[in-house]
Amino acid sequence: MNQYSVPDSNAAMSAPIACRIPDHCAGMRLDQALAELLPDYSRSRLQDWLKAGRLRLDGRAARPRDRVLGGETVAGELPPLPDGAAAAAEDIPLAIHYEDDEILVINKPAGLVVHPAAGNPAGTLVNALLHYAPETAALPRAGLVHRLDKDTTGLLVVARTLRAHTTLVAQLQARRIEREYQAVVNGVMSAGGTVDAPVGRHPVDRTRMAVTPGGRPAVTHYRVLRRFRAHTHVQVRLETGRTHQIRVHLAHLHYPLVGDPVYGGRPRFPPGASDHCQEVLRNFRRQALHAARLAVYHPASGERLEWVADLPDDFTELLAVLAEHPD
Repeated sequence: MNQYSVPDSNAAMSAPIACRIPDHCAGMRLDQALAELLPDYSRSRLQDWLKAGRLRLDGRAARPRDRVLGGETVAGELPPLPDGAAAAAEDIPLAIHYEDDEILVINKPAGLVVHPAAGNPAGTLVNALLHYAPETAALPRAGLVHRLDKDTTGLLVVARTLRAHTTLVAQLQARRIEREYQAVVNGVMSAGGTVDAPVGRHPVDRTRMAVTPGGRPAVTHYRVLRRFRAHTHVQVRLETGRTHQIRVHLAHLHYPLVGDPVYGGRPRFPPGASDHCQEVLRNFRRQALHAARLAVYHPASGERLEWVADLPDDFTELLAVLAEHPD
């Protein structure tokens, strides 16, 4: 049985919503718990809706400051946030890894920006989604639940209905969505481990992220898959999903991702590297990071679904040339 559900609706005027307060929110204020559960709506907007009676707790009116026990049901009618409506639909090829009436799983290539922004107003994944699945125009963030950086490859789940979006966002908040990456870093790691360090805007360079005391909590687990003479192939698992989290955390350990233009520095060559090896490393101009495995609970059936995406060709070539110089 699903823990969270929203009746099927993509109505432009309003959207019925019903969600269960997660147990880990016990003791929180109601508005605080809802802000975590429904991150596409601001806390002040949720407070207004509670005060207006648009949201009810276990069928009764509730105040924003009321404390929750966990397990209560919040129900009401909310206007959807059609973030995708401002973007234009574009016929951009998509690598569909899985699809049904509720969700899409996309295998994103390097170079594809996920969401339109000032520097990329078109040609993004959102533009492609609006063409392939027009129903996503009525959903917050055009159905996107999480993102990948422009040059990170691999798996993304996208909601096609409001029920799916609300359920998947709740799973993400409760850390039930499993995201596993493969990466190649500069330097030879002795062992795997965990980085538990807050990530926020760099105090000086606001275009970068950094480990900073004022940042948001961030936890990254990593383990060694294979060591080379000057590099390491690692598997990374996210508990949280902060902007640039893996890139920042591994650079913080002094093992930056190969090719990372922001956090990686200059290419590093193994001692005695062949010309071909040097050429591949020099021309690998994106972070060597691939979202290889994704697992979610289906919004309708509750079934756990898991997908795996093969490494892209440039990543495979990188590993092959590094294998010429084993540890």
